[in-house]
Amino acid sequence: LLSLVAFILEEAVTSCISCTALYFFEFVSCTAFLFTLLLLILLSTNLHMRVGISCWPKLDLGYTAVITFLFLIASIVFCANSQSAVERTAVAFGFLSTLAFALDMGLFMKNNGFPWRTNRRPETNGAATPAAETERLNTGANRTE
Repeated sequence: LLSLVAFILEEAVTSCISCTALYFFEFVSCTAFLFTLLLLILLSTNLHMRVGISCWPKLDLGYTAVITFLFLIASIVFCANSQSAVERTAVAFGFLSTLAFALDMGLFMKNNGFPWRTNRRPETNGAATPAAETERLNTGANRTE
């Protein structure tokens, strides 16, 4: 939602001195809104089962990381080149969007862990892990005297 507001405010800019920064900010904010909306629709309905992607957590975290980075870069560049109050307001919403995506990424990592980690422990469904055995096997039975 914040990326949509940033995009709308950026569209309200009537003139620009350095239009490259404005266009990059426009691209990032529009892409972030549209792809987030697409992911939201796919994952909240049964459409995600028809797409054929089995690694949704990896896709979600990767997408969020890339958009966070791009939004941060676009907001910094646009902030350095902003002149009017509308541009500064769009930059503020760009930084708020960056913060929201970073928080989403942090909450995802806190709740689900890092999805690319390969040495995961098997899930125990809430049961306690059994204690390791301390008695050695075959210590005296195999000796021949």
